[in-house]
Amino acid sequence: MGRDGKMKKMLFVTQFDELWFDALQSLMDLRKAGFNHVVFLHVIERDKVAMRRGKGYLKDEEVRLREMANVRFIDWAEELFEQGMEVGAYIIVGDILAKIISTAEEEDVDLIVTGRHRRPKLEELYAGSETLELLRRTSTPVLVHKYMLPSGKINEKPFERPLLALDWSAASDNAVEYLLTFSDVISKVVVIHVASEKTFKSDSAMEIQAIRKENKQKLEKVCDAFRAVGIEADSHLYIGNTCEQIEKAAQEREATMIVGGTTGSKPLKEIFLGSVAKKLAERSAFPTLLIPANREVVDS
Repeated sequence: MGRDGKMKKMLFVTQFDELWFDALQSLMDLRKAGFNHVVFLHVIERDKVAMRRGKGYLKDEEVRLREMANVRFIDWAEELFEQGMEVGAYIIVGDILAKIISTAEEEDVDLIVTGRHRRPKLEELYAGSETLELLRRTSTPVLVHKYMLPSGKINEKPFERPLLALDWSAASDNAVEYLLTFSDVISKVVVIHVASEKTFKSDSAMEIQAIRKENKQKLEKVCDAFRAVGIEADSHLYIGNTCEQIEKAAQEREATMIVGGTTGSKPLKEIFLGSVAKKLAERSAFPTLLIPANREVVDS
């Protein structure tokens, strides 16, 4: 149970390409925050069970893929049962995005964990990013999990030292409130704001310092909220390209994860929406936790 007395559910989406059982094991620290129920989801895409040259649907292939997934999930579930966790599983044929959304709603999950959904470049020009579309269509926080570090080591505790990127929007407030519920898991949070270079193009040194001071005060106010629940917090102001600076900050501050809301406002319009979210979710070496703008913040 979490501090609010609620058992929380995690939807673990795997196509058995990026996310395996060791990726799930790296999230077991979340039990301290009440995540004692895992729901597995594997989606068999229709084009993988359809015969070429117009010969129709391969029912035998669907059965084979279902059984392969079922064997894996039974094995995973047995280990989780031994740890005292509850487990559910879905093996479904259909569109992966639609099935993630419908399963998350049906199970009323508190977190969706998924891998990077990449498509061929030509197809993506027309279809866009599945990660972004998922964020637009769900109110549930989404963790795009990369559990293997560039060094080859497993990122065993991604929630231990998150880097929280803020743009002073309502979505940023949602991200802060969501992270505060992980006080039993997070040891330190690094809070940053990336200002555009245009913000500092004034000829007045006093004006530039006033902007810096204003942002630092806002960052420290957020840090104080984390300190109040026992989480160590540092604040830093960066200037430049949003995506590049967030990645740089995560590396410099030895973060284990990048966190942000999925909308923005001036001077950082669309900080985690559009190209920035897509790049971080699909290309960053760090797990990326994205809090949708339409998520309702509920006090625990």
